[in-house]
Formats: sequence, C-alpha cells, structure tokens
Amino acid sequence: MAKLPVQTGRPLHDEPVPALLRAALDATTEAVVLCDAADDHIVLVNRAAARLMPELTTVEPWAPGDDDHVTLEHAGRHLVGERRELGSGHYGWFLRDRTEEILRAGALEAERARTAFLAEAGRRLAASLHLGRCLRTTAELAVGNLADAAVLVLPSHKRQNMWVRLTGGGTIEEETRPERLLTEVPGLIEALGGFPPVPSRWLDAAQAPDWLLPAGFGPIGALLVTPLPGNAEPAGALVLARHGTFGPEDEMLARIFAARAGAALSAAALYREQVDTAAVLQADLLPPELPQPEGLELAGSYQAAREALRVGGDFYDVFTATATCPDTMIALGDVCGTGPEAAVLTGKVRQTLRALRLVETRPERMLKVLNQALLQAGRQHRFVTLVVGSVRRIEHGRLRLTLATGGHPAPLVLRLDGRVEEAPVSGTLIGAVERTVVRPADVELGPGELCLLYSDGLTEARGGPSGTEMWGEPRLHDALSTCAGMPAAVTVERLRQLVSDWVHGGTGDDIAMLAVRAPARTALTLRGGGARNASRWAIEPRRARQRA
Repeated sequence: MAKLPVQTGRPLHDEPVPALLRAALDATTEAVVLCDAADDHIVLVNRAAARLMPELTTVEPWAPGDDDHVTLEHAGRHLVGERRELGSGHYGWFLRDRTEEILRAGALEAERARTAFLAEAGRRLAASLHLGRCLRTTAELAVGNLADAAVLVLPSHKRQNMWVRLTGGGTIEEETRPERLLTEVPGLIEALGGFPPVPSRWLDAAQAPDWLLPAGFGPIGALLVTPLPGNAEPAGALVLARHGTFGPEDEMLARIFAARAGAALSAAALYREQVDTAAVLQADLLPPELPQPEGLELAGSYQAAREALRVGGDFYDVFTATATCPDTMIALGDVCGTGPEAAVLTGKVRQTLRALRLVETRPERMLKVLNQALLQAGRQHRFVTLVVGSVRRIEHGRLRLTLATGGHPAPLVLRLDGRVEEAPVSGTLIGAVERTVVRPADVELGPGELCLLYSDGLTEARGGPSGTEMWGEPRLHDALSTCAGMPAAVTVERLRQLVSDWVHGGTGDDIAMLAVRAPARTALTLRGGGARNASRWAIEPRRARQRA
C-alpha cells in the first residue's frame, strides 16, 4: 500500500483552471485532486480533498501510483484513488475513504469467527455427557481460540479440587490439589463462588503462582478468571492465560464460552450423579449371585428387554437354609410390564418374599400372603406371576421340590432319559383379585435330573425365519430334552443361546430362567469352574452328555 509523499515547495500552480471546472469540483462531495497532465503538478485540491488531506497545498508533482487505480494509507486512513482524464490538459485523482468500510468488514469477519467458534463449541460440548470428556473438550476449545493456556477448576469436594490444565501444543494434565491452594490464584475464589468475572486489567498476572502453569510456558502477560455457570451453583472456574493481553471483546467472548461450557459441565455432572444413583438402586434389583448349597446345583440367567436399563420385570431369587428353615427356597416371577416401573415392583416382591420366608415356609401360603400385600399396596393394574418352591435333600442323592405357582407357566422337569414333564401345579395371578387359588405339588428329582423355572419371555420370544414367530413351548421342550445329563449351568446357557439365535440377537421381553438339579453320582460339579465350561458344553451338547 503506497504512502502519500510529503510535499514541500512553492505555492499552487499558477496556470489558470477553467472557472466552470473549479466550481464543479468544489461542489462535489467526492475528494478530487486536480493535476496538470504535462508535469503532474497539483493545480487544485477541492474542499473534500482538503478535508481528507490538508497537507496537499504544494505544487510538487504528485503521482500516487503508476496505475489508474491505487490504494493509499494516509494518517491511519485507508484510501482508494481513481485517475480520470478531465480535458483541457488536466486529469484528476478521485479519492474515497474506505477506512470505515474496512473496519466494518474486519468487525464482521471477527464476529463471524466468534460465531463459528461458539457454534463449534456448542456442538462439541453437547456431543457427550461424560464429565471427563467435557472437561478436556473445554480446555481444548479454550486454548485453541481464547488463550495460550487454560486451567479448569472444579468445586471443592472433601477439601480437594480437580484441576485440568492445557497449554498450546501440550497435553492435558489432570490432578487433584488441596482446597487451600485456591487462594493463591487471583480471582479464583470469587469465580468458584459464582461472582461476576473480574476484568483482566484488574488482575496482576505476576501474582499467579509458579505451579499454575508448566515451567516452559514463560511469563504470563495477562490473566482472566471467569466462573462456569451451572445449575443453581457454579460448575467450576476457567482460568485463561496469555502472553499478550485480553481486549474487551476477548473477555466478552470468554464469558459467553464459559456460560456454554458451564452448562455442559453441569449437565455432565448431573448425569454422572444420576448414573451413580441408578447403579446403587440397580445393584439391589439385579439377580443375585446364586449360592451352591451342598447336594444340589443352581444356575440362573436373566436378560432384560431394555439392555441399557439392565433390570426389568422378571426376576429370580434363592434363599438358603437357616436354623428355622432347613429347606432352600427358590422363586421366579414376572411382573406386569417392563422397564423402571416393573423393576420397582420387582424389588418390592423380592423383599416381601424374603421377609415372608422368616415366618412362613409353605410356598402356597407365601403366595396368598403376597397377594394380600400387593392388593393393600393399592397399585392398580399391577400384578405378578410367580413360582415359589422349597428344595429339600432326601435319601440317595434325590431332591424333593414343593412347588406353588400363581398364574405362571408350570416348571419343567427334565428326566435323565430326556423326557420333559410339566409340574402339576396351577394358580391364579398374584395381586389381581382378592381370592387367589393355589394348587401346589411335590416333584422329586433323581440324580442328574433337573427342574427348570422360566418366564414367558422365553417361549414368547419372536424371531425365526419370519421374524415374528414365537419360539413356543414345543421348541422349549425339544431343546430341553437335548440337555439331559448336562449340568444346570450348561443347560441354562444352551437355552439362552438357542433363544438368542432365534431372535437374531435381540429380545422383545425380559427373560429369566432358574434351574435346580440333583447332582449325578458321577457328575462334574460346576462349582467354581462351571461358568468357564458352560459355553463349551452348550455348543457341543453331544460331547457334553457323553462326558457327563
């Protein structure tokens, strides 16, 4: 960009300018410098040009450029000029001040860059509810667009604060520091308290502690500390450092970014809190780890319809023998519905059964008392189907099961020769009507024989070639008959695999299974190593039966 020459010398050119031309140039609002075509001397500076360049009062030659269009910088102003022939041996430079236009264009471009940055920040911050990932993303965005270094500080927890630090070209560092160190960083206590950010010019960067930034960062030119607004309380504080300074627009952009980052961090923290709470609640609703009482095998399987929830309406439970109750109690049920509401009722039913077991050991009486308890709870349209049984060891390694059912599919008995029998039990739904009818039955298992309790999600699983056909009881009977002689864990795993193949890996309803088996006299008890061998047995049933 050409600089206007400094003019010195004698007064304006003496050659006469036509009066009409002089009047016309003075009347125009455009800046015009009239020059002699012969020697380029200035012969006239109109009023607009005189206001724009008051120093043009000499008659030295003035040629701002070789082309007919030039761009000039004069006294901090941006000018463009166009040369036009005016006749009578003269030409004129028509000048226009583009300073405001350039400033507006620069401001527009800067605003577009800020808008693009905030849009990118919003997109990246909204992409995850993982607190650690949100912290790292905030630090990366801040260093890439706002400062040379960024430090995020989370609110105190047990007198400790989590710090996330990042410098340009460096790696993210995460550490926990004592709460007392907060006072060493100017403005940090106020930011964590939710007070408005202190302007950067009011903070003395020299007071920042040496440990705040890595040793290789160098001297801090300016420090900016701003709160990260959260949900009713600050989500933390953002410390920005530059080798240079922060302008008013930089500070405003940092505040807007901090508001968006704070909202994302607050949402991530709330999500983590809810996940932790849900995990604690789910832990008591998930199927228990089955005990292995002496003289019998137990194996269970549970698959929720909603995999992300992990719990649902189906359940099973086992209560080991005590001094007052020498029998092992088993239960498997299906609560009406799926999802959280069914899971809540499932927990209530399991806890009620656990309490009833202390005062009542007869399965049919437990079902009737449970029916009254659910009716008194006042939950309309909520009922449960249930199988409850007691297991007792008798002579010669045999087991006697006393079973009672309330509206639930009858348990299946797998004999050693492969026959599958239904236990002769029946009963009405539990929690549906005042008067319930329960018809219990006793079933004996010889060595190697098995009793399977299951929920209707097993037989109602839809899939197959059409994708809508139910697996059904006949397929369940046929599949169970092929498991004769297999350990309980292997039988349950094989059935689970067959149903999973039928529905092509998905599931439409909760599925629960509980198997009770009298160990064969020569059987390999799967205590400890059973889980490792279950898949091999399920995949190779013939070899498994031969080994058994």
